[in-house]
Amino acid sequence: MGRDKRVTYVLVDGENIDATLGTSILGRRPRPEERPRWERVLRHTEERWGQPAQGLFFLAANNELPMTFVQALLAIGFRPVPLSGSAGEKVVDIAIQRTMEALRERDADVVLVSNDGDFVDQVEDLLDGRRVGLAGFVEFRNGGFIELQEQGLEFFDLEYDVHAFNETLPRVRIIPIAEFDPLQFL
Repeated sequence: MGRDKRVTYVLVDGENIDATLGTSILGRRPRPEERPRWERVLRHTEERWGQPAQGLFFLAANNELPMTFVQALLAIGFRPVPLSGSAGEKVVDIAIQRTMEALRERDADVVLVSNDGDFVDQVEDLLDGRRVGLAGFVEFRNGGFIELQEQGLEFFDLEYDVHAFNETLPRVRIIPIAEFDPLQFL
């Protein structure tokens, strides 16, 4: 890959996605096989926007590095960003916000994988002509992102668009009539 090739940075707020999946969708801690296949997020981004994707996976690692997970992330092409801070400090949010602010100075596109409204301002600042996407669960997406769609923000549902899961999640969603299959309900 040449140095002048445009890149999409994929910034993953793993805590937010895991919490949404566990608390709001499954009602319990997700099992490993129920978690997203993160390599599919990178592949989807590369295929959708026709350029390489560089994944940064932010995780709170307060004095304990989950080496098995870190090694798995490295193997699929993500760069883990393990963080620590004082009690109550939202280290993942702070790091993602700082990264998005730093990306304003780069000629690159960005996909944020989160439903968290703490990033609305930084996402809006990036909508300066570059491609910016938000991947998550559409029904749990913070409402502040919706108005940014008029400014060019693209939305990707992790299950329906990215196909990041091996099994169908127990979600209730609004179904466009063109996609309605009665056999799914019978």
